[in-house]
Amino acid sequence: MAKAVKPIVPFGESFEKLDIRVGRVTEVEPETRTHKITYKMVVDFGKFGKRVSYGRFTKHPMDEVKGMLVLGILNFEPREMGPVTSEVLILGVQYPKADSGEATFVSPWGQAKVGSKLF
Repeated sequence: MAKAVKPIVPFGESFEKLDIRVGRVTEVEPETRTHKITYKMVVDFGKFGKRVSYGRFTKHPMDEVKGMLVLGILNFEPREMGPVTSEVLILGVQYPKADSGEATFVSPWGQAKVGSKLF
């Protein structure tokens, strides 16, 4: 049986407030100082600058992650993850049959301009 969805919220009070943009991963390396192993990714958002993100996308080989187009929320506060700080939230969903929190990317299907806004 399907679970109920969350209550309906007005567009102007939710999605419209988020600044979600396309970025390209330019650097990726494993980060072991966090509670669970994550990737440290430098993501280029074009005219919006480069931001560092830490995420549990480790089911993907690093050579495939580098150069990937991803979606990131630019207007969330930085989030401390133990001794490191993630400057941008890269969107993902649960990786199939993986441990809780292990993610796969939400990304554009085709080529999209770096810095373009999700709508």
